[in-house]
Amino acid sequence: MSDQTYTISELAKEFGVTTRTMRFYEEKGLISPRREGQKRVYSSADRVRIKLILRGKRIGMSLAECVEVIDMYDPGHNNADQLHSLINTVQNRRQLLEQQKQDIDEMLAGLAEVQNLCESALGDIEESHS
Repeated sequence: MSDQTYTISELAKEFGVTTRTMRFYEEKGLISPRREGQKRVYSSADRVRIKLILRGKRIGMSLAECVEVIDMYDPGHNNADQLHSLINTVQNRRQLLEQQKQDIDEMLAGLAEVQNLCESALGDIEESHS
């Protein structure tokens, strides 16, 4: 692991988040920067955790799910449990999104049907007034 350190501003800029988000992650105990006076100093490990949290959130995982999977990581072992957990989380998320997609498609079809009925009725009204 690298000894490189980062400031809150550097990491916020790199990951496209606000410094407020970074402080929120710290308040929740997700990252633990060391302090030099009032200044937060982030390690490479903090940077990786932020990257993994944001990656998980991008695919729809909750913050708790992200942390659960990240905290299972054990560099001394094969991490099969972590991978199984992540696969399960991803499968559940995919299933939910597929159902939402189906629901949206059905709603769009319903809206198109109502619009067509209204336009047809309006055409009949306008035709009878001509």
